[in-house]
Amino acid sequence: MSDPRRPSALRVAFAGTPDFAAAALAALLTSPHEIVGVWTQPDRPAGRGRRLRPSPVKQLALAHEIPVHQPESLRDPQAVAELARLEPDVLVVAAYGLLLPPAVLEIPRRGCLNIHASLLPRWRGAAPIQRAILAGDTESGVTIMQMDEGLDTGDMLLKRAVPIGPRETGGSLHDRLATLGAEAIVEALADPDRLVPEPQDEAQATYAEKLRKEEAAIDWSKPATEIDRQIRAFNPWPVAQTRLDGGVLRIWAAEPLDEPAADAPGTVTAVSRDGIDVATGEGSLRLLRLQPANARAMSVQDLLNGRPDLIREGTKLGN
Repeated sequence: MSDPRRPSALRVAFAGTPDFAAAALAALLTSPHEIVGVWTQPDRPAGRGRRLRPSPVKQLALAHEIPVHQPESLRDPQAVAELARLEPDVLVVAAYGLLLPPAVLEIPRRGCLNIHASLLPRWRGAAPIQRAILAGDTESGVTIMQMDEGLDTGDMLLKRAVPIGPRETGGSLHDRLATLGAEAIVEALADPDRLVPEPQDEAQATYAEKLRKEEAAIDWSKPATEIDRQIRAFNPWPVAQTRLDGGVLRIWAAEPLDEPAADAPGTVTAVSRDGIDVATGEGSLRLLRLQPANARAMSVQDLLNGRPDLIREGTKLGN
């Protein structure tokens, strides 16, 4: 005999696209709930051959024989009708990439729940993980949010926090929050009636705008600690970079040093197998992992072994 106190399984529609969303879908597939359909972005060209590549969410859904929908827009009446036909109890959204119009928000009887990679209301928007590292935040997390027509403005239902480590990268924090978000949405759906909506404090809201490739260029006149955060936040994309002899030098890892720099910002002050030290506007930065133009990423030791003349003491980085 079933336990009357146990919430019944839900009919769940899922909307998401990248790896962050695939982690949540994978967790839901092991839950008691029924995944009635998956919505994801249309296949996009990728790789050197520019062949169409399905999203991680689509690949996972097809592997589990779940119907996949890929509309260009959810404002298409046919796309709305396809979702309504499945009569979902809830629509779970994670990094989907399309706005949900009112007609979609109204379909699930329990509404639409978003897995957002920040502690709302801080860092609403497209790039909360990287913006948190860039800003020097010491804490991040995920928020399960009841979606409304605004941009990440809905009531908060569940929050889970994690510290941002001193050497945290955009990639490492992404992976931790993907796992945390997956756990949080399963927890939220286990007993949704117990969730208490909490309005967001608009006075505390900040916006995490989408990352732009131009932001990857290093300004050596900035403090070493700020450049270090830029390098960590932009690993693995778009990867912080500087100019070297007319080409691009990508910097994958570095660390600020507890010593002043008397040389002009961007000047290489020391070269050793421990790293390449560069003067900044405030302090010095030791470069640890680099990627010269038309080469793979490598440690400084490997760089010195293969191309010892590429960077020397006195070399000037930047424009």
